[in-house]
Amino acid sequence: MSATAAARKRGKPASGAGAGAGAGAGKRRRKADSAGDRGKSKGGGKMNEEISSDSESESLAPRRTEEEEEEELEETAQEKKLRLAKLYLEQLKQQEEEKAEAREFEEDQVAGRLKEDVLEQRGRLQKSVAKEIQAPAPTDIRMLRGHQLSITCLVITPDDSAIFSAAKDCTIIKWSVESGRKLHVIPRAKKGAEGQPPGHSSHILCMAISSDGKYLASGDRSKLILIWEAQSCRHLYTFTGHRDAVSGLAFRRGTYQLYSTSHDRSVKVWNVAENSYVETLFGHQDAVAALDALSRECCVTAGGRDGTVRVWKIPEESQLVFYGHQGSIDSIQLINEEHMVSGADDGSVALWGLSKKRPLALQREAHGLRGEPGLEQPFWVSSVAALLNTDLVATGSHSSSVRLWQCGEGFRRLDLLCDIPLVGFINSLKFSSTGDFLVAGVGQEHRLGRWWRIKEARNSVCIVPLRRAPRPPAAGS
Repeated sequence: MSATAAARKRGKPASGAGAGAGAGAGKRRRKADSAGDRGKSKGGGKMNEEISSDSESESLAPRRTEEEEEEELEETAQEKKLRLAKLYLEQLKQQEEEKAEAREFEEDQVAGRLKEDVLEQRGRLQKSVAKEIQAPAPTDIRMLRGHQLSITCLVITPDDSAIFSAAKDCTIIKWSVESGRKLHVIPRAKKGAEGQPPGHSSHILCMAISSDGKYLASGDRSKLILIWEAQSCRHLYTFTGHRDAVSGLAFRRGTYQLYSTSHDRSVKVWNVAENSYVETLFGHQDAVAALDALSRECCVTAGGRDGTVRVWKIPEESQLVFYGHQGSIDSIQLINEEHMVSGADDGSVALWGLSKKRPLALQREAHGLRGEPGLEQPFWVSSVAALLNTDLVATGSHSSSVRLWQCGEGFRRLDLLCDIPLVGFINSLKFSSTGDFLVAGVGQEHRLGRWWRIKEARNSVCIVPLRRAPRPPAAGS
């Protein structure tokens, strides 16, 4: 056997030119195959080129992400701690800034509230609301009819949900402010009759309600003060001691201490919660017509024909005497702890400060004149009201209108805002605690007598809505 045949038998290529040619041919075939593959990829046309370019761009994105991940992986433990610490510090800084802003806002609110409280205690708080009040349309005024004779007095519950009105017909009616319906009626009591429900048997001249709305007090010409549970209108006590008609009642705010005044020229102090009498104060020279009080242990009275306004300091058992009106001072109300407003039958309205013995402002002929030429007389001011701690005041007469006034700065001026048409004697006026409405007790006769009668008037309780004009937006808002 030759060497070549042996090599073939073992499967090895033969040496020499044939073997070299065979190897070269194999290389050429492999190159041709690879060239054919390239030709096939080129033969795919433009579509294949676009697809390949898209696939390339898609494949680049994950590569960049992988690069970022590689960078993060390349970050040392120390660098990672430093980065997280900086991030944490930024979050803490942002939280502290937000807390500081919230704290500053709360401090501003608390400071403003504390300032208001201090001013209110000193009697110097004067919120400016009068300029925002818009005159109501006559059709907006609601009239509640139920009394047979002239309304003499009224009060509003502290939550502004109900009104108590009393009249010369000796009845008390509790009204719902929202619906205008009667919630309860305390009927007239017949004199000398036994076994009948308690009530008044003569003209009711005054009422007061405690600042928490628990107790209602009413006084009449029979020298009696009746105490009622305001919620149920159940009779609780009867206070006796005055020697003439009870003409004024007021609770000290935040307490159950009751002040009363009478045509017997005295001022009495009672404790309603304990059903007890405390003391009596004297000083007026004529029948006292009205009384008011706030949170201080003192009260103010309108002295009627003696022409004085008096401030009674209860603990000291002393009084301050003020002069200013020429006629009978028939109505008075405190605006705040240091200022008050009063009205008289000489047609004047006065603003007072407790540090001055004379009025700070005196508006004569506040409701105009009546009568024939040459014989004109001013309309009597029969009632006054003030929205607590503001510059808004209302006055009533029988001039066919209620007038709203703005107190000037320092309570040294009264400026007329508008007239609200109401026919009859305006015997009582009260603002709601929020200032959203004004309630007027209207009658055909004056609450203290029967000098003349207005036939076209209706004995009613009138609810006057007080809408406020929107405030202009603040600069930069």
